[in-house]
Amino acid sequence: MRFLLDDEQREFARSLDAMLTATGTVAATRAWGAGDRTPGRAVWARLADAGVFALPVPQEYEGVGPLPVETAVAFVELGRHAVPGPVVETVAAAALLTRLAERGEAGPAKRFLPALASGAASATLTPPASLPGASPFALDADTADLVLAATDGELRLAPGHARVRRSLDPARHLAAPLPGGELLASGPAVADAARHAVRWAALGTAAQALGVGFALLDRTVAYVKQRTQFGVPIGSFQAVKHRLADALVRLEFARPLVLGAATTMAPGDIAAAKVTAGEAAYGAARAALQLHGAIGYTAEFDLSLWLTKARALRGAWGDPGVWRGQVLAARE
Repeated sequence: MRFLLDDEQREFARSLDAMLTATGTVAATRAWGAGDRTPGRAVWARLADAGVFALPVPQEYEGVGPLPVETAVAFVELGRHAVPGPVVETVAAAALLTRLAERGEAGPAKRFLPALASGAASATLTPPASLPGASPFALDADTADLVLAATDGELRLAPGHARVRRSLDPARHLAAPLPGGELLASGPAVADAARHAVRWAALGTAAQALGVGFALLDRTVAYVKQRTQFGVPIGSFQAVKHRLADALVRLEFARPLVLGAATTMAPGDIAAAKVTAGEAAYGAARAALQLHGAIGYTAEFDLSLWLTKARALRGAWGDPGVWRGQVLAARE
């Protein structure tokens, strides 16, 4: 199996990197955490223009997909730039609606997918409690245009949400959808579509975590070249080199797992990618915090945006224990 990206995919990644660098996502993420969504929506519009939200949506609903590999490539860059908002959840909602249409419930897909593909609408969702990674809280339910709540037999358009809670990442706002609301679909197809959506969510979260990990590593390497101790850069110390090399090895090991999972979309592969990428990003965060010293703890220092995101993504859509169990289940 080939895990290397082709020229077109690499160029797509480079174009997203350049666009997000010019957009100023750090300021947008800080504003999002403070409750000002305007800069974040401007970033969202740029991503929509680049076709990011059309990637999981079939062509018959005005998308270009489903393209899970390209989606993973995009989400690595979203993580690298700490993009705020329910980006993973919007992709997962698109995957859920697409699978419903494939199972004969095309009404919700026709109604919502074109707006999701164009970026005109964002979405968030809660999956059935029986699925791995399920949580009663939806990310950015106070901001998303579409709040979906799925059980094992029903999919509803939630009428609102409960009180917003803060995550470890200040830019991640969590809220439980209110019960009731418009019934969009019912029956066995809903449970199947929800499982499909969770797989896409886990893949997107893994790719996003991978990008966060690489951003932390890059920033830390730049910092240890500048900070001096005993008259020399601390990056010249053998212990520092070993710490950074360990972080790089973990991230590079996770990269083919994420791309391989996007290629196969097999449950076991996605579970392995979710565990490995989340742990690699968390390891990079610990190394970054240690090597930055006291400045790494300050919220005013931009590194904190990636530190908190690495910790939050590690547990988003299921903590490592949940997905390790799924790896074992797939092997059995």
